[in-house]
Amino acid sequence: MVERLDATFAALSDPTRRAMLASMAGGERSIGELAAPHAMSFAGASKHVKALERAGLVERRKAGRTQLCRLRTEPLQEAQAWLRQWEQFWTIRLDALEALIAADPKTPKER
Repeated sequence: MVERLDATFAALSDPTRRAMLASMAGGERSIGELAAPHAMSFAGASKHVKALERAGLVERRKAGRTQLCRLRTEPLQEAQAWLRQWEQFWTIRLDALEALIAADPKTPKER
């Protein structure tokens, strides 16, 4: 699980790959379609797609001479679950800090 999470965050660290994933949220896209908004070559786009594949975020299939890419959401769901635990961790601590500040008699009260 940890290695897959590492691969997911590594793949998501690149803005081009994040844009490609957003594009695939609307359905399958060819590598050419993924490359077009970034003014990059097929080979350049293919390298990004390979990084997304290694992370399990993309599944690629051939349809004739065209390579179609499809978004896989499972790794994103795992990353979201991991982040959610930290959100809860910080929410509890920030709520406690807020209570301490509110209880401090030196803290100015809102009007």
